[in-house]
Amino acid sequence: MLEEAQEGPYYSEEEVRAHLLEILAPRNQVYITGDTHGQFERVIEFCARREVEPENTFVILGDAGLNYYNDRRDRKKKDQLAQVPITFFCLHGNHEMRPSEELGYEVAEYHGGKVWMQPAYPNILFAIDGEVYDFNGNSCIVIGGAYSVDKYYRLARGWSWFPDEQPSEEIKAKVERVLAERSWKIDIVLSHTGPLKYEPTEVFLPMIDQSTVDKSTEVWLEQIEAKLDYERWYFAHYHTEKEVDKIRIMHNDYTMIPREASVAAEKDMLRRMHRQAEIVEALGLLDDAPNQKNGDDIS
Repeated sequence: MLEEAQEGPYYSEEEVRAHLLEILAPRNQVYITGDTHGQFERVIEFCARREVEPENTFVILGDAGLNYYNDRRDRKKKDQLAQVPITFFCLHGNHEMRPSEELGYEVAEYHGGKVWMQPAYPNILFAIDGEVYDFNGNSCIVIGGAYSVDKYYRLARGWSWFPDEQPSEEIKAKVERVLAERSWKIDIVLSHTGPLKYEPTEVFLPMIDQSTVDKSTEVWLEQIEAKLDYERWYFAHYHTEKEVDKIRIMHNDYTMIPREASVAAEKDMLRRMHRQAEIVEALGLLDDAPNQKNGDDIS
């Protein structure tokens, strides 16, 4: 077993201890989940169980439900999240307004990229499409927006629909320019919808005529995906949970951004650490580490 563990770099007892303690520690973690649509009970409960800290980041992959009404109803939701000791990092979805100065937002910086922030709610940030953020050494590009399949249903009933729900040509050009400057290499993509070929057609609503659905954003993302060198891609939008290839579609589930320079490197390091079972067992590392919180599966 130890011989297998020595394929590649060998980790000392001190390195094993330090890395495992860091993984199990509640600080500086970056969590991800899917659409919330203003229903934050599960998120608040999750954060309480994990005993999160302000240095933690909680990524919501669009449709957070915080910029829908632009009145006291939105403020009530923001007041709710303002009490949670974590930084919420929200992508733009399709069922919400884009943050702007007109809505009281200011441009700030977070983890190396620009974000929208309201001074009254400094722990609630909205990512700006095409920006690249550094989370645990991973370069993460954000691409928000999607088409609303219930567009005409909403319009017929006088409900809110936002014409700028999809990325504009200007946003697309920015994303392509940023990726080209990085030689089309990025560690992680965080988006609201995903490449067309990864559509979870098995969960499509039967009453929706797909020929009426504007899939231009998904087509464009498929073109991006085809030439992009990336480690992992997370998106939501479809209200389902699925994993295929390097893609993960999220809804009510949770995951974490790893701490290595790439997802592959993180998995390889952990694999070799696990091979060093004798060292881990002899040190009793798990007894020394902060307690894992029960009740929420993070994978």
